Amino acid sequence: RFNVCYIDNLLTVYQRGMKVNKFFKKLILRFPQLENIADNIEHAYEILKTAYESGNTVFICGNGGSASDSEHIAGELMKGFILPRKAEVEMRQRLKDMYGEEGVYMGERLQQGLRTISLNGHPALSSAFSNDVDASMVFAQQLFVMGRSGDVLLALSTSGNSDNVVKCVQLAKAADIKTIAMTGRNGGRCGGLTDCLLNMPEDETYLVQELHLPVYHCLCMMIEDYFYGE
Repeated sequence: RFNVCYIDNLLTVYQRGMKVNKFFKKLILRFPQLENIADNIEHAYEILKTAYESGNTVFICGNGGSASDSEHIAGELMKGFILPRKAEVEMRQRLKDMYGEEGVYMGERLQQGLRTISLNGHPALSSAFSNDVDASMVFAQQLFVMGRSGDVLLALSTSGNSDNVVKCVQLAKAADIKTIAMTGRNGGRCGGLTDCLLNMPEDETYLVQELHLPVYHCLCMMIEDYFYGE
């Protein structure tokens, strides 16, 4: 049975500042069934943070509902999520100097973001490659072209066995790209390949997806606070 004392002990291990503690604590308090993958959530955070600190890119992919999650995560990281992310003063001033009031308008509305690409977001390329070459390789093809050593792939598959996702994880490992997989309980094929497995303690697709969302929201908030918080 869930024990609140466990949370207090857990938070001493995952001490990363008050804001991070708040987000992590809220996640575990709301979803105590995630306590068994708490270590892995922290590991995923460290992988993402390290990549962004080094100026690398995070790529995301998934099918169906997980494709929507892929776009959702990219949206949270590429613009303000729960914190303001004003453009740098230097860029706002440059825009003002170059374009006057129009530049001021632009500078006030631009937001800082973290380099994140959803591999589900290129429909012309994806449909052409799927038709002309091999649909199971469409994510791997994109990562092969755009990915670099030190980047991260966040792969979502409720079963962990989606062929196009598995092949993308395989390509990532060959290209020295760190991998995080979000799956259901047993992890599937992705579970044996990935550097960090976030396997939700559910088996039904919709139940797995219902836990994916709060986990990736928590990761996005932790990352945002690290880079843009006070």
